[in-house]
Amino acid sequence: MVTPATATTPVQPATRRAILLTIKRRGEARAEELASSLGITPSAIRQHLAALLGEGLVAIREQRGSAGRPKHVYSVTSKAEDLFPKSYGELTCELLEYAGAEGPGTVDRMFERRRQRRVAGAEVRLAGKSFDERVEELAKILDEDGYLADTVRGDDGEWRIVEHNCAILEVAFRYGQACSSEIGFLRDVMPDAQIDRVSHMASGEHHCAYRVRRRDTGASDAGVGDTASGGAGAGGPDGAGGGDVPGP
Repeated sequence: MVTPATATTPVQPATRRAILLTIKRRGEARAEELASSLGITPSAIRQHLAALLGEGLVAIREQRGSAGRPKHVYSVTSKAEDLFPKSYGELTCELLEYAGAEGPGTVDRMFERRRQRRVAGAEVRLAGKSFDERVEELAKILDEDGYLADTVRGDDGEWRIVEHNCAILEVAFRYGQACSSEIGFLRDVMPDAQIDRVSHMASGEHHCAYRVRRRDTGASDAGVGDTASGGAGAGGPDGAGGGDVPGP
């Protein structure tokens, strides 16, 4: 059984992407202006704009002049921002480099604070759920964080959480704390589970995957999600896959 990841901003066809880029550069644009700039008929432009409006990637407003019918002006929405280049990873690595220069352990403490914040938020959502429900909810949390995560449940009851995207891959390549913090987060919010990393994107594989098995500890099936379990990387031996192996 595969539980698919939630929907994300779709990849746009070349023409619609060109429309979005043109509007982005101009700030606002009318259909006629876009048609002239891109060499496409106004009717074709309006069809593409209607689709972009339906996806919530552009907004429309009326521009009233001194006479005649009001003109429709289009602008990109915040939802479309994910389609444009970003350099968050480069900026984050630069800031972490500065933080590391401030003193030994500074970067470690920053990743630890991030882990604690994520644990606190996840524990609220997992509290009171059964083991299987918590695994699926945890995958939803990861998916919402940009990891394109889904779950696969084997016939033997063993789960796999698969992350098809690393939201912080550039950081993970340079700072192994990103990967050890990630598995520490998973183990902390599922203290009754044995969690091992079996695939690692920062090591050159196509995705990150975690094997999730129920610990034979006699823990209650429901309600353990609201119990904390210690620091980053805590929770059992790593086993196959090297659970705490940092990125290169």
